[in-house]
Amino acid sequence: MNVELFREYCIAKKGVTEEFPFDEKTLVFKVMGKMFSLCALERLPSQVNLKCDPERAIELREEFDGNIIPGYHMSKVHWNTLLLDSLPPKLITELIDHSYDLVISKFTKKLKAEYDALS
Repeated sequence: MNVELFREYCIAKKGVTEEFPFDEKTLVFKVMGKMFSLCALERLPSQVNLKCDPERAIELREEFDGNIIPGYHMSKVHWNTLLLDSLPPKLITELIDHSYDLVISKFTKKLKAEYDALS
C-alpha cells in the first residue's frame, strides 16, 4: 500500500480530518479531534504510526519483525510504526480500523453523541 491509498482509506472514515500540527512533513489523521494515525510523508520507505492495543502491538511486532516496530516518536506501549511497502494491504486496513476503533472507544459520552449524530 502506498501513502496515497493509506490517506484515502483514513480520510474516508466517519468524522475524520487531516492536518499538519507538528510540521509540513507529518500528516495526522484525527477522528473527532483525537489522533489515530500519523503518516511521515517524506520518510522512505513509507511509514505510518497507528494506535494499537498493547498486547496486540507486541504480537504484531514479533510476527512482522522489522516491518512493524514500536511507534517512532510515540508511546512504545500504545503505538506501532508500520512499513507500508512491506505489509499486506489487508493487514494495514485492519490495523487502521483497529486504531480508529480504539480512539472511538475512549470518547466521552458527549463526543460519542456528536460522533453518532454524523451521517
